[in-house]
Amino acid sequence: MSHFGKCFCGAVAMEVTGAPEAMGYCHCRSCRSWSGGPVNAFSLWKPDAVRITAGAEHVATFQKTEFSQRQYCAKCGGHLMTNHPPLGLVDVFTATIPTLDFVPGVHVNYAETVLPMRDGLPKLKDFPAAFGGSGVEVAE
Repeated sequence: MSHFGKCFCGAVAMEVTGAPEAMGYCHCRSCRSWSGGPVNAFSLWKPDAVRITAGAEHVATFQKTEFSQRQYCAKCGGHLMTNHPPLGLVDVFTATIPTLDFVPGVHVNYAETVLPMRDGLPKLKDFPAAFGGSGVEVAE
């Protein structure tokens, strides 16, 4: 199964194939600042499941930390994805792949939230232990 998406202006097109490794919400200050919203909806994919199909010459990258390489369209500024080399995963912004059935499973970095969400999903203080975090759950 494939899903297709584009940046805000449509100059960059992409395809994700298969199923994401995980989906959820990130509440960290960095994701909030980058996304321009109080929370970032993420879908994590193996790098070989994500492909730019058009407009690769317009893809720009901003890297503030070694953990995240944020990619966007240089023409419109539309956010595309964030490569996380230490995790071996790519976070494709769910808004850029409208046919993906977004089924969140977890909240990460919930200790930093500015938008409490009561949805019954696990709320992790930071990241899962498998990703170098504490794995500690916090109350909803």
